[in-house]
Amino acid sequence: MRIFYAVGEKPAAGLAGSQVWRENLFAALVDLGHEVVEFDFCLDGCYAHADPASEANREYMEHARPELEAALLRQVEAAHAEEPIDVLFCYFYNSFCRPEVISEIGSWGIATFNWYCNASYQFHLVSQIAPAFDWSLVPERFRLEDYRRAGARPLYCQEAANPSVYHPFDVPRDMDAAFVGGAYGDRPNYIRSLVDADVRVRAYGLGWEQLCAPLSPGVRLRRALGQVRRTVGRRLLHPPRLPASAVGGVLTDAEMIRMFSRAKVSLGFSVVDDGGAHDPAIRQVRLRDFEAPMSGAFYLLEYVDEIEEFFELDREIVCFSSRSELVEKARYYLAHPDEREAIRMAGHERALRDHTWQRRLANAFAEAGVGLNR
Repeated sequence: MRIFYAVGEKPAAGLAGSQVWRENLFAALVDLGHEVVEFDFCLDGCYAHADPASEANREYMEHARPELEAALLRQVEAAHAEEPIDVLFCYFYNSFCRPEVISEIGSWGIATFNWYCNASYQFHLVSQIAPAFDWSLVPERFRLEDYRRAGARPLYCQEAANPSVYHPFDVPRDMDAAFVGGAYGDRPNYIRSLVDADVRVRAYGLGWEQLCAPLSPGVRLRRALGQVRRTVGRRLLHPPRLPASAVGGVLTDAEMIRMFSRAKVSLGFSVVDDGGAHDPAIRQVRLRDFEAPMSGAFYLLEYVDEIEEFFELDREIVCFSSRSELVEKARYYLAHPDEREAIRMAGHERALRDHTWQRRLANAFAEAGVGLNR
């Protein structure tokens, strides 16, 4: 198929140099043999200002959206005239363009798809534009009905990893436990529990280094926590102070993949939003849940029921549901390397067999009935 691809390279503005989506979505489409025409427009600023709750974001997108819309229509039309485009593949928010723009492209005989992976707690950011697309690729099974109620056509497409990028490295396993991801929610308290249990753990990503701020004077801690909130974009729940030995900065994509081979135990957390004072926490399967096993990690994940559709617990990955259980299982598997190695290898084999982006996207197109005659 001939695909017009309008997706940014990285999921968060603070991840300088990351090419997560390019290495996963774009590369997988190319690997499948499709001809991919890239949208020549820098989307970084649009992703950083996608949430209209901020006046600054609204002002930014007021100027950026007309430029984006005009460039998208112009480039898709030109590419389509040169040789027919079969699919428009986007990662767009409501703020990126008006639904009418997507509908116009669809009227040219082009099947339109939008990939989005934050609907678990930010569905409102795509609820207006989703109905304009022929298909919304949705990795959160529990949000499918929300898309339908909004008038969209959701297609369940769980996250995955690209084995051409995510693979084991032959490096010493010189770390007991490691986590790669933002410092928000209850994550710092889980890391603190491991520290208190004398498990050598280190967390890398946005916001962790600010948690080394001393508890007094209080203003310094408040400023540090405010910086975490601004950087990560989500709040912390009663954050603890962490020792410098337990935190690190943001890793490059390559450093993260190597970290999965360096750590004896790689950690994963499933809560993406605490839900507030009266609502239950929101959990979802994450991109990391496939990247880590495919990279050869022994993966110890905060339990979310949907993960059982993708991995066999205690044979391919291991889960925990509380801080005490995390400490217990981390200690156990650090002390039992043979069991840890067997689970690590089984998880890697399962990821390679069933959880590649190439497989996910091929299945999605087939289910949508797109490109079957080309």
